Amino acid sequence: MYKSKVVCLGEALIDRIRNKSNEEFTDFLGGAPANVACALRKLKIDSVFIGCLGRDEFGKKFIEQFNELEVNVDFLQLDKNLPTRIVKVDRDNSGDRYFSGFDASPKTVFADEAIKKSLIEEDLSSLEQLLLDTKYFVSGTNVLSSSMSTDSVYFLLNIAKKFDVKVIIDLNWREVFWNYSTFSSQIRGKERVNLIKKLLNYAHILKLAKEEALLFFDNENPFEISSTLLNRPDVIVTNGADPISWFINGLQGKTKVQNSSKIIDTTGAGDAFLAGLISKLISSGYPSNELEIQDYVRFSSVCGLLTCLGEGAIEQQPDYAKVNEFLGSQIL
Repeated sequence: MYKSKVVCLGEALIDRIRNKSNEEFTDFLGGAPANVACALRKLKIDSVFIGCLGRDEFGKKFIEQFNELEVNVDFLQLDKNLPTRIVKVDRDNSGDRYFSGFDASPKTVFADEAIKKSLIEEDLSSLEQLLLDTKYFVSGTNVLSSSMSTDSVYFLLNIAKKFDVKVIIDLNWREVFWNYSTFSSQIRGKERVNLIKKLLNYAHILKLAKEEALLFFDNENPFEISSTLLNRPDVIVTNGADPISWFINGLQGKTKVQNSSKIIDTTGAGDAFLAGLISKLISSGYPSNELEIQDYVRFSSVCGLLTCLGEGAIEQQPDYAKVNEFLGSQIL
């Protein structure tokens, strides 16, 4: 059976990004799994978002965005008591962003921490029908900072396994999620690493940044990282504008990354990269040789680059025409 859908699980949140003046912030829709779901639709791949939003104005804006892009939200949860998370994002002079905290008190519980397994179970038959057509299940690791959302992600992973859905994990380490969470603020150091590595053992494809590879594996070699995990996943290690290292389908190599002096904001670049890779895997099949792998990774890196040429993650995500136009010109 041909499978073409992608299920993305995790946080949808607001990136409150500091303006160039360093005096004010602008709000953008974001959150890695939500970004991936939206980027996939721009690349004509059917995507489903599973997460929880507040029943507030930001939640409404997300629903409008998802509906505009035709992201499936049949399993989106809305909570009337918990707010949609707002992340404060600062930027350095090169456009690289870093999270400086949340727009709330330290004791605030956010909607994305409350993805309820019970609500998913209520419509289990529809979920199973969906998984019949699902090729990939995408998750980050921020969901693990909440015990409630953790229960949901493992419930979904185990059901996905029954339907031979392959799991893609973007490690996407954000320590601030753990430090501020009322569920996990007391969990420290090695215990956090162990909880995350447990999830990584479900991966068939793992994407992570070089600093994450060194932090969690004390190693940046994709093959060696793969050999430590249960499923021996394919591994892609990104490093900003430096070459991308990969171990894919038994082959290992590096791909140079296109760069630009016009980068404004790197928010969501990794999510656009991942969506680009998934779109190639679905539209063109799994790469069988180095030439194909180089082509897939190069395409994905351009998806990430083009997302950096303006503010916000979802707004800047490219479609196939923009990516192919860039690849054809190689001039920016």
